[in-house]
Amino acid sequence: MQINLAQLIWQDGQPLSQQFDDIYFSRDSGLAETQHVFLQHNGLPQRWQGMQQDVFTIAETGFGTGLNFLCAWKAWQHNAPTGARLHFVSCEKFPLSPADLETALHMWPGLSPLASQLCAQYGHFSAGIHRLTFAQGRVVLTLLIGDASAMLAQLSAQVDAWFLDGFAPSRNPEMWQPQLFMQMARLSHEETTFATFTSAGAIRRGLEQAGFRVEKTAGFGRKRDMLCGQYQAQAEIQKRTQRQSKHAIVIGGGIAGCASSHALAQRGWQVTLVERHDSVAAEASGNPAGMLYPRLAMQPTVMSRLALSGFLASMRLIKSLDLPADSFDACGLLQLGFDQREAERNHAIARLGLPAELVRWVEAAEASHIAGITLNHDALYFPHAGWVKPASLCRALSGHDGITRSMAREAIRIGKCNDLWQVLDKDGLIGEAPVLIIAGANQSVRFSQTAHLPLQPVRGQISVMPASETSRQLHSVICTDGYVSPAIDGWHCMGATFTPDDSATDIRADDHAANLAMLQKISPLLAAHLDRADAVNELQGRAALRSATPDYLPLTGKLLAAGELLQAPPKPYRKSPALPWLDGLYINSGHGSKGITQAPLCAELLASAICGEPLPLENDIVAALDPNRFLLRKSGLKHLIRGLA
Repeated sequence: MQINLAQLIWQDGQPLSQQFDDIYFSRDSGLAETQHVFLQHNGLPQRWQGMQQDVFTIAETGFGTGLNFLCAWKAWQHNAPTGARLHFVSCEKFPLSPADLETALHMWPGLSPLASQLCAQYGHFSAGIHRLTFAQGRVVLTLLIGDASAMLAQLSAQVDAWFLDGFAPSRNPEMWQPQLFMQMARLSHEETTFATFTSAGAIRRGLEQAGFRVEKTAGFGRKRDMLCGQYQAQAEIQKRTQRQSKHAIVIGGGIAGCASSHALAQRGWQVTLVERHDSVAAEASGNPAGMLYPRLAMQPTVMSRLALSGFLASMRLIKSLDLPADSFDACGLLQLGFDQREAERNHAIARLGLPAELVRWVEAAEASHIAGITLNHDALYFPHAGWVKPASLCRALSGHDGITRSMAREAIRIGKCNDLWQVLDKDGLIGEAPVLIIAGANQSVRFSQTAHLPLQPVRGQISVMPASETSRQLHSVICTDGYVSPAIDGWHCMGATFTPDDSATDIRADDHAANLAMLQKISPLLAAHLDRADAVNELQGRAALRSATPDYLPLTGKLLAAGELLQAPPKPYRKSPALPWLDGLYINSGHGSKGITQAPLCAELLASAICGEPLPLENDIVAALDPNRFLLRKSGLKHLIRGLA
C-alpha cells in the first residue's frame, strides 16, 4: 500500500525526474510530441470518428504529468460520437505530488480547462487502482499506482490502443521487460494498436515476440525513429462489435441499489429501480448519519485494500454529487488506540507507509486538539474522513434522469423470458430488461436463483442524543469499537451494536446502555455531558438489519445457476470448463456495516463489467468478491473463483 512520490528537479520551469535522470516530455514541444507519437500513430482521432462501440480504452505505461491523458481527452471531445466513453488507463510507479502536477501543467495554457479538472481530483493515492471520472462520465481515468507489469497483471480490460510512454529504456530498464509485453498481449485484441517514442531494438523484439506487428517510422523532433504497430496474434479477448441494449432493472433502494442504478445511468442506461418501501433508504440506509472511513488492517489484506479503495471512491463520488451542505462533512476521524491490541494495530498501520494525507498516527495531545475535546489515547487520524446522511446520498444517486423509481413494489419473483429478466410482484409484471441487479440486502436471497447465497442478518442499534454546550466542541468523528459523531442537526449519533441472526428492529434499553458504555471508552468527559438525566430521557434510537457474509466480504458479480452446477458439476481437473451462468443476472449485496464505503465502488465494478470497460479493482480483489465463491468451494471447484475478471 506504500508509494513513493516522484522526486523532481525543475529546470526552466520543466520537470526532470531525479529517480531516472530523464525529462517528462520533449523540450521542443511536449504537446506536439504527444500528437505525433501517440495520437497520430495509433490512428486517433480517425478511429474515433468512425467507431461503432460504446467504449474506447487507451492504456499507458507512464502517467507522469498527465499530458498524454489531457491531449487524448481534448481530441476525444472533438472527434468521438456523443454517448461514447473514453477510458484512459495509466500506470505510474512514482506519481507526482498534486502541487508538482499542477506546476507542470501550467506550461500548457491551452489545456488549462481540462487540467484544472484533473488537478481538482488528483491525489490521495495509495498503491492500487484509483478511478477519476470527468465530463459527466464521458471520460474516465483509471490510475494504476505501482510497477507497470505487476499492476497490468491485476487489470481486467480490453485495450484498444497503447501509449508506451515512461522514461527511456536506458534510464528505466526495469519497466521495459518481457513481462510488460506479455501483459499487453493478454489485454489486446486483433484491432489493438500501439505507439512508442523509442526505437530500441530490444523493445522491438519484445513486442514482436509478444505478437505485435512492429513498424519503425519517423520520430519527433530530435528523435530520428519511433515504433508503432498492431497486435496480430490470436487474442483471448473478443473485440466488441455491437452496441448493447442499455436497459436494466435494479432491485433494492438502499445505498447498494441506488449506487448500482447511478453507475449504469451515468453510462447512458435507462434503469428501473424497484423498492418495496415508499422511498429509498428506508431500511439500513435510513440511519440519520453514516460514518465514512476505512477500517484498515495491519497487513494489506484484500479486505483492507477494498476498504481503502472503497473509501476513496465513495469520497470522490459524494463530492461529485454536490449534496446539500448539511448532508455531508469531511470533518476528519480519529480511531483511538483504546486498548493494547488496538494501539498495536494503529502503530502497525502507521508503519505501512500510507500517505499522511490519507492517515497518520497522532499522540493524545494532538488528537485532543483535532477533536476539540480531551482524549486520553493516541489515535490514527483520517483527515478526509467524516460523515454523510445516507438518505440524502440515496436520493442524489437515484435522482439521475436515467433512473425511473418504482416505489412500493415488492419484487417476489424473477425469471427470464426471451432473453429478458422479468421482475414480478403480487400484481404481476413490474418490468423486464436484459440486465437485472439484485441489491436488496437480506431480501436478496428470497428468489430461487439466489436462495443458496449465505447472507446473514445482523441487527444494529444506534443511539441519538441531544448535544450539550460542551459536546458541541467535538469537531471530528471518534471511533473505538463504535463511534460518536459531532453534533449533526443538534444531535450526536453513536453506536452501533452488533447482534448476528437477530431480525428484530425494536429499540432496546440494553443496546442504548451498550452504546453509552462505548462512549465512556471514547471520552469520560463527553460521556459525563451526554449521559445526564435530561439527555437520557431524550435519548432516541434506530435499529436496522445489516446483511453480512461468512467472510465479511460482499457478494458482487454475475451469478451461476446453483442447481445446475450442483447437479452436473464439471470435472475438477478442468481449468476452464463451461459453467451454467445466469447471463444478465448480477448481485451487489452483503456489505455489512460498510455499505457507504464499499457499495458504490462495487456498483462501479458491476457497471464496468456489464459495459465491457476496464475494471476499477485489482483482479485478486474482484475474485475475492465473487458471489459464487461459496458455491464453487462447496462443489470442489475453488480454482474457478475468478469474479468478473
